[in-house]
Amino acid sequence: MSAETLARWQFAATTIYHYLFVPLTIGLSMLVAGMQTAWYRTGDTRWKALTKFFGKLFLINFAMGVVTGIVQEFQFGMNWSNYSRFVGDVFGAPLAMEGILAFFMESTFIGLWIFGWDRLPKKAHLACIWLAAIGTNLSAYFILAANSWMQHPVGYRLDPETGRARLTSIWAVLTNSTALVTIPHTLAAAFVMAGVFVLSISAWHLRKSDASELFRPAFKLGAVVVLVAGLLTAVTGDLQARIMTKQQPMKMAAAEALYDTSAPASFSLLTIGSLDGRNEEWSLRVPHLLSILATANPDGKVEGINQIQQQYQGKYGNGDYRPNVPMAYWTFRLMIGFGLLAGALAATGLWLTRKGRRPSGSLFWRFTSWSIALPVLANTTAWLFTEMGRQPWTVFGLLKTSQSASPTVGPDVVATSFATLTVLYGVLAVIELRLLLTAIRKGPAPALIDLTDAQATEPAFAY
Repeated sequence: MSAETLARWQFAATTIYHYLFVPLTIGLSMLVAGMQTAWYRTGDTRWKALTKFFGKLFLINFAMGVVTGIVQEFQFGMNWSNYSRFVGDVFGAPLAMEGILAFFMESTFIGLWIFGWDRLPKKAHLACIWLAAIGTNLSAYFILAANSWMQHPVGYRLDPETGRARLTSIWAVLTNSTALVTIPHTLAAAFVMAGVFVLSISAWHLRKSDASELFRPAFKLGAVVVLVAGLLTAVTGDLQARIMTKQQPMKMAAAEALYDTSAPASFSLLTIGSLDGRNEEWSLRVPHLLSILATANPDGKVEGINQIQQQYQGKYGNGDYRPNVPMAYWTFRLMIGFGLLAGALAATGLWLTRKGRRPSGSLFWRFTSWSIALPVLANTTAWLFTEMGRQPWTVFGLLKTSQSASPTVGPDVVATSFATLTVLYGVLAVIELRLLLTAIRKGPAPALIDLTDAQATEPAFAY
């Protein structure tokens, strides 16, 4: 394998691993802040117990996200120096803002929150977790703005002497039309993951122990968050699809394996045939749906892979501008499918637990306990589609992946770092899982739970 291919595999593996922690950190920070707000407003010690319990899980996840995120920075310099040189002047601004402003704010107030229990006034301590949560979401904003520039470069000029992209407007980068739909879509998906996390852990405790007084409100909180955030994810995803069709039509065509322009264009729910979609034996299709997703018009025209390939050859020169079509086709469907399953699970959970009911049998509780896999798979397939669907570009229309790799780094060096990181990340995965499972099984500290007669009723949400 070439150094470029190995570098792509390494970047994919380390990025996917890192992103296992990112959306959970983003969403769970806000949910923990909401739980503490409920305790502050109602005085109900159950919310305090839930705050400390899920706060501990949040901190474990946050620490692992920081450790794995550092590797991302070094990869750019080692394996992708040509890319880093080309985009450095543009990327430097939002990444500096993320590190100096958002991450500094996030880590500072997390520290104050950790050590401020019973030392800070209740209102000041509550403010700390909210500021930490805001910092977490700001970090996501700046990083996603940088990534959106790779999808749709704006606010730059090409230096004729060095060939590098020079930043001309940080405002254009931060308000990129791609970023304005990607950021709310990604944050909403993060809340889905956090909601399912709370839902699944609460279901495990409700199945394993008599913890209904404590974990029933957490179960309902997780289900409500999943439904609301899932709806926002669908709406913003619809907007993102239209922006994507306008800016990267090849990606949308690959998502349907649409080789020839069609008007109207149907959407295949399931196809039996060749993996790249060229030969179909049988297909279950929804008429007009792809036209609606791509153009908001049921009869809208969607360009095909063959026609876009011809256009790109005329615009960018000879070459193959088609992404991995099977990867784009299936990740697009898996992303949607896993997300819909998470939403259906949350709706089912709310229905089965309405008015104090408790589902009999263990099948529902077992499935719900393992449901955390659904948003993990949805987020992973979504980013695989987003990044691989842009190929062969690292910066769309400006820099190809083949031009981005470090020219002096050989395959032996990349293979060594890839193997080392794989082993290291395997060890970290074991540590992470043991810490999380130990904390989950242990549950909240019994001393925190004080269920008096006055608190025996179902706690109200305080949002």
